[in-house]
Amino acid sequence: MDELKKEVGVTPPYGLVGVLDTPAQIYHLCEKLRDEGYKNFETHTPFPVHGLESAMALPASKVPWISLGGGIFGVAGMVLLTWFTNHDYPLNISGKQPFSWQVFIPLFFEMMVLFASFGTFFGMWGLNKLPTFFHPVMQHPMFPRASDDKFLIAVEATDPRYDAEKTRALLEKHGAHDVAEVLS
Repeated sequence: MDELKKEVGVTPPYGLVGVLDTPAQIYHLCEKLRDEGYKNFETHTPFPVHGLESAMALPASKVPWISLGGGIFGVAGMVLLTWFTNHDYPLNISGKQPFSWQVFIPLFFEMMVLFASFGTFFGMWGLNKLPTFFHPVMQHPMFPRASDDKFLIAVEATDPRYDAEKTRALLEKHGAHDVAEVLS
């Protein structure tokens, strides 16, 4: 069936996008969608809305683990580098033994911070699927206002609970206006 749609040129719907006016409205609508059993929906807000991730039942972020992994990699790499170089070419610093770790604490710290920040930066790019030059929600006429003063919520057609009429009625019942279907 998908091959037939591709041949005919029919674009499947991405989902429904609704516009809300206040952070409280989008927060409560997310709670309603979560309580109704919707899983595949996202929000676009002009500023962070406190508690929205719990209202959407999002899992905990993986970014701290990526940062920790980068920091451990940086420290371990620097320890190995300093050990290897001191094993091959021992340095006598202040009469200490070769590979005296106290001397290298600033290097260990700096490499930990460097690799943790690299891990965080590139991990966020990977988790957010960046760079993304186009997203179907961008087709909604009110999308530019999501970075100014409006709050958008998009319910994806891939959600098992998605039904265009019922989902539209649910969004409108809880304060969404300018509800429109966007195509993939």
